[in-house]
Amino acid sequence: MTNSLQRAMRRGGAALLIAVLPVLAAAAPAVQLEQMTTTELRARIAAGTHTVLLPIGGTEQNGPHMSLGKHNVRVGLLAVRIAERLGDAVVAPVLAYVPEGSIDPPRQHMRHAGTISIPENVFEATLEAAARSLHRHGLRDVVLLGDHGGYRASLDRVAAKLNREWGARGHVDAAPAYYRAADTDYAAWLAARGHTRDEIGQHAGLADTALMLALDPSQVRPEQAARGAGEGVRGDPRRATAALGAAGVEMIVAATVKALRSGATTAR
Repeated sequence: MTNSLQRAMRRGGAALLIAVLPVLAAAAPAVQLEQMTTTELRARIAAGTHTVLLPIGGTEQNGPHMSLGKHNVRVGLLAVRIAERLGDAVVAPVLAYVPEGSIDPPRQHMRHAGTISIPENVFEATLEAAARSLHRHGLRDVVLLGDHGGYRASLDRVAAKLNREWGARGHVDAAPAYYRAADTDYAAWLAARGHTRDEIGQHAGLADTALMLALDPSQVRPEQAARGAGEGVRGDPRRATAALGAAGVEMIVAATVKALRSGATTAR
């Protein structure tokens, strides 16, 4: 029992407690592994949950108006929504360390302060080990939910390797529907509503910023966004709104859930 409920009882708030308990009982169970105990997860698996979403983000510059953890925050929140809608999936911790370019000399995003990069082979080995760990515990279907386009090939390679090895014992899905919806489909939706490709952008522009405003606006600095393009920005965030982002969030969640339910996933 929570402290607040205990206080309510001490104050004679029995009626309040009676009203609150059904709401608590109806609350959806946690889907994040980090919020479960090992026995709770074991029970969930025994009851038939065999799908785990492995969210993959990245720690990189996102211009002067958006946090370095954009990908991590976004994919973590979207993974929870996808798992809740699926109803029979859990969510692993977000993988925040990904290839972002050469460290010395610095290339790509590593040219900007705060970016963290790891070698591609280390990234793939980490993905593989994480998938093997989850599979060992009985989570046979592992979904690699990648939020960044730069490592798509790595996801495909890891999925192909483990699928060849596991055969009928399990499956790894590189989730192309997730990234396609977040990138291509959402950009097309924005373009159909009068936003230019240059405005929508490929990095930290209108699309990226709108999605973050819908999911976690604390990650956006409005005064900086109002100035338009800045360091590392490819696009224009000035007209981004939470309403535009909410449409993109629903698009990503719906497309991913549909693909996973229909089996329209990475080939075995």
